[in-house]
Amino acid sequence: MPGSTVCLTFDFDAMSVWLAHDRPTPASLARGEYGARVGVPRVLDLLDAHGLDATFFVPGHTVESFPEETRRIIEAGHEVAHHSYAHIDPSGQTREEERTDMERAWGALEAIGVTPLGFRSPSADLSESTLGLVEESGFLYDSSLMTDDYTPFHPRIGDKVARGVRLERGRESRLWELPLSFELDDWVHFQSNFDPYRKGGATPSQVLEIWQGEFDWMDGHVDGGVLTVTMHPQVIGRGHRIAMLEAFIRHCGEHGARFACMADVARELQEAEEAEGRANPAHAPI
Repeated sequence: MPGSTVCLTFDFDAMSVWLAHDRPTPASLARGEYGARVGVPRVLDLLDAHGLDATFFVPGHTVESFPEETRRIIEAGHEVAHHSYAHIDPSGQTREEERTDMERAWGALEAIGVTPLGFRSPSADLSESTLGLVEESGFLYDSSLMTDDYTPFHPRIGDKVARGVRLERGRESRLWELPLSFELDDWVHFQSNFDPYRKGGATPSQVLEIWQGEFDWMDGHVDGGVLTVTMHPQVIGRGHRIAMLEAFIRHCGEHGARFACMADVARELQEAEEAEGRANPAHAPI
């Protein structure tokens, strides 16, 4: 089908993802630093070699701890988006704790000249307050939900549902949702957390088969589909996995896909909606 888009996205969590655990250790923090020291340069070199734009979701803690690596991402022309400050799962936070974390991260980004248009929740999880706070903050898009696979949409805010109680749908938000999935996330397949239920260790060929299969199905069945691939420099940055990512990029390119950062996709969606007169008052700019 015409118009397939692939969004290559990188969660540059560095140490923050490990600091959010109950027992961060020097060894786990070193894995986070690997993402900055080795992973980011390798990812940037690959993107540059193919002339591709990508989106990097960068926590405020990473911005402040690894300013040189963050600067390189910006200077290479890639989008830098909001990924909280401390990479703490918001489902366990109060509304005010979420707001404080979100504002602190926003300040860290603004200090380096970035006004983020997009938000991705830590651990791809939300509280009942998250989307409302994201909308209030003026973001154009979110990329945290799995309600769809290849079609961006306006997520609802204020759903009511409970065990034994049917779903009561909330209102449609102003935000665009660019959905993700764990099947298209490198961490789920590759990363070991020293947990008996999360061993990781998939081979690149196995993951390449999954990612290419997702792209091929979308490209053959969905007009204008958008495929979101979620990666982490500390995971995808290993040599054998960078080689796999390059193979995936070549495969999609050979089938006519375009690669775009998420902000560009969201802008195009918003402009098309407004041009067609489909935008309702709830979608007016904040």
